Amino acid sequence: MTKGEQNRGRLRFDEFSVDRFPDGRCRARTRLGWTEGAVFVGEAEGTQTLEGELRAGAQSAVEAATEAAEGRLKLTLRGVKAIRAFDCWVIVVSVGAKGEEEHQRLIGAFPSEERNMARGAALAVMDATNRVLEGVLKA
Repeated sequence: MTKGEQNRGRLRFDEFSVDRFPDGRCRARTRLGWTEGAVFVGEAEGTQTLEGELRAGAQSAVEAATEAAEGRLKLTLRGVKAIRAFDCWVIVVSVGAKGEEEHQRLIGAFPSEERNMARGAALAVMDATNRVLEGVLKA
C-alpha cells in the first residue's frame, strides 16, 4: 500500500452507469473505491423520467456509501433536485446520516450536463457524504 493510500480517508468515485429498459424503468449503478482495492457497489431502480433517474442515481450512491460504512453510519436519501442556475444545471441532494449518537442532515451539490444528470446526482451524494464518511472509514 502506498503512502497516499494509507492516508486516503475519502471514497473514490470509480464508475457510474444507467441502464434503461423498454418498460420505462431504469437501473443506476455506482461503484466506489477505497484503499487496498476495496470496492463498494450500490444499485437502485427508478422510472425513465428526470426525477426517476435523478433519484435512482442518488440512491445508488447512497447504497454504495452505506456499504462502505459497514454499519457504523446509516445514510438515507431525503431528496434530490435539479436546479437551473447561472445557465447550467446543478444537482442538489439532501442525505440523512445517523451514527451511534448523532443525526445530521448533509447537503451536497454537483454541476451537471443535461445528458448526465443521474451521474451528477450520484456525485452530489459524494459531495454531501465524503467528509462524514472520512471519519467513519478511518476509525
